[in-house]
Amino acid sequence: MRPETASTDPFGLRPARVHEAAGRGRRAFALFQALRHPGPLIWITPAHAPELPMLRGLPLGVGERLHLLRPVGGADVLWCVEEALRTAPVGLVIAEPEKPLSLTAGRRLQLAAEAGRSTGLLLIREGAGSNATETRWHCAPTASPAPDSTLHHWTLSKNKKGSKGNWLLNWHGTSADFHLVSEC
Repeated sequence: MRPETASTDPFGLRPARVHEAAGRGRRAFALFQALRHPGPLIWITPAHAPELPMLRGLPLGVGERLHLLRPVGGADVLWCVEEALRTAPVGLVIAEPEKPLSLTAGRRLQLAAEAGRSTGLLLIREGAGSNATETRWHCAPTASPAPDSTLHHWTLSKNKKGSKGNWLLNWHGTSADFHLVSEC
């Protein structure tokens, strides 16, 4: 299934806004979104973070558009996110802040996304969400009875402009196509 419009697409992120994803599957959700957003991609992770996206392991077309930023401190991470969101040609800004955002910091990021018409996705730890974000997703991999299937359980637990939801989908990680297995 390849959704055509945001109204029928349960996984479409509202443009010019900042969203959050938590859970063990949050990076898979970020890659899924990277495939769906054209233009340059910016991934911001602290300099000391041990895990980095492996360029050769990324879905086709993502590695060529990806710019990886590794600022040193928490304040520098937020500064990088804000400046990247203000940059108009950027398709998606993915960031991994270490600490929960204050309402003021979250609001600054929303204003930056609006100014640059960019979409932001914060990959957060459980319970570290900001009240300023548009949506909050919980993403988890799920075991499948089929040996060649990659199941994901994605829950939309916060949505300022629409309904919440719970989905089980089969997404193999190489394109933006997915198969909705069942609605939980």
